[in-house]
Amino acid sequence: MAVPKSVVTDTELEVLKVLWDSTSLSAREITQQLYDEINASSMGTVQKLIARLEAKQLVHRDRGDSVHRFNAVVTRQDVAGMQLDDFAEKLSEGSLSPFVLHLVQAKRLSKKEKEQIRRLLADE
Repeated sequence: MAVPKSVVTDTELEVLKVLWDSTSLSAREITQQLYDEINASSMGTVQKLIARLEAKQLVHRDRGDSVHRFNAVVTRQDVAGMQLDDFAEKLSEGSLSPFVLHLVQAKRLSKKEKEQIRRLLADE
């Protein structure tokens, strides 16, 4: 499946995180996990966030039951890639080199991660 090129806001990301940790949830269940109190305001906020994620084709709504259920159609890795691509475009004309160089120079990569990158580059 082609990943949509959509920027995800911080609040949309919170909904996606809840959905990644579960198989399928109702809007009420999502609200319960995000807010201390379920009320009209918190339910409305979650429903609006879900609608935005649906419009971006990042969430699927199952209308099979009277209570609609939702699941993420993108992975954490998909969203990380979208966000990184967007940031790279804004910062460095799309180049990911500054990010990779920073990670390597700041010693934020484990030996295993460095080896994975080496293998990926060797396959190119």
